[in-house]
Amino acid sequence: MNGRQRIWRGAAAAAALLMTAAVPVTAAGTANATGTTRTTSTTDAAGGAGEGRADAKAALRITRFLGEQTLPHMMKFQGTTFGGVSGIDRDPRTGTWFLISDDRWRYDPARFYYGRLDIDPATGAFAGVRLTGVSTLTRQDGSPYPGYAKPESADPETIRYDPRNRRVLWGSEGDRPDETHEGIPVSDLSLRWAGRDGRFRGSLPVPANLKQTGEHRGPRRNAGFEGLTFTPHGIAAMVEGPRYEDGEPPTVEHGAVTRLTLWDRAGTARAQYAYRVGRLPAEPDPSDGQTDSGVSEILAIDAHRFLALERSWLEGVGYKVRLYEFDTRGATDVLGRGSLATSAPYRPVTKRLVADLGRYGRSTQNLEAMGWGPRLNSGDCTLVVGSDDNFSDEEVTQFLAFAVRGCPSGRR
Repeated sequence: MNGRQRIWRGAAAAAALLMTAAVPVTAAGTANATGTTRTTSTTDAAGGAGEGRADAKAALRITRFLGEQTLPHMMKFQGTTFGGVSGIDRDPRTGTWFLISDDRWRYDPARFYYGRLDIDPATGAFAGVRLTGVSTLTRQDGSPYPGYAKPESADPETIRYDPRNRRVLWGSEGDRPDETHEGIPVSDLSLRWAGRDGRFRGSLPVPANLKQTGEHRGPRRNAGFEGLTFTPHGIAAMVEGPRYEDGEPPTVEHGAVTRLTLWDRAGTARAQYAYRVGRLPAEPDPSDGQTDSGVSEILAIDAHRFLALERSWLEGVGYKVRLYEFDTRGATDVLGRGSLATSAPYRPVTKRLVADLGRYGRSTQNLEAMGWGPRLNSGDCTLVVGSDDNFSDEEVTQFLAFAVRGCPSGRR
């Protein structure tokens, strides 16, 4: 999603959302009517919500802010224009980082970059970001993906590196027409494998309920795959916002519901869970101004727990971003449900606020990327969050690094 540039996705007001959905109650806390899980907690050193009583040892928390780095606006690199960073991930074997751009041939074809992030394992100092290469993503026939508003175009929004097969898996939101973008051809949401050279290496089947259409059903425009991660046993991806059948987008009065899908390593969709996005964190200015809000990235902690970035853009206010931890244990599998707004009660995943990321860096940017960095000598993991600058001179390509506890035990 391109944040403030997509003001046409103003959220339609509604009196209530998903009144038939079950309100979850777990050992870690209870959820209110907006779907935000409230835990019995203390405030941690980062100022976010601390651990719930049940999982105090396991809960992820930020222990230190390691610093901020930025890259120049419209920077030229190996014949391309750099920007639009919508996903990042790291090869733990070599320390190489992969960064995907959501440029849809406004400047160059769909592509990803690789490079280095300088994080000192002894001190945790975050000293710099350096690009080392770029690869154009190609279709099965070896040609680049067509640009915006053309058939079979791609909208790259997330990327992960798989150490098992040494390939990347990347997600596209796809595209479709709506009331303000008539005539846009339908391009399906997709998860595709690529070699380090960007060449097509296969794809995952997408569940039928995430099929893109030109009607008021299925995923909304620019509300497709934004979050992608590998789990210990498979793959998980989340659509940014609610499908038409699942309710309205968030407003200041109510939240929304989106879907997390889990695949096994063979590529079979095994389960789908409802995730409740919070209400808009503030009113736009003017009060009837445009807004855009949803989940911009996810990251697995273990087989059941994940991190989620909830990012909002509010006209006259700017960006607001919060980091949550959520848990799928006890949630209802909704893979076979066509609607979450009118179906029988269900239990969504539970969630816990980790931190308001607006407290870090010089300004809050359009944070869309998140990946695990190297482990520090202290035993802490590092977490890196990056922003999509929308190729706008009013925004910044920003990287924030954190030391965290409660991370995956196998990270290095």
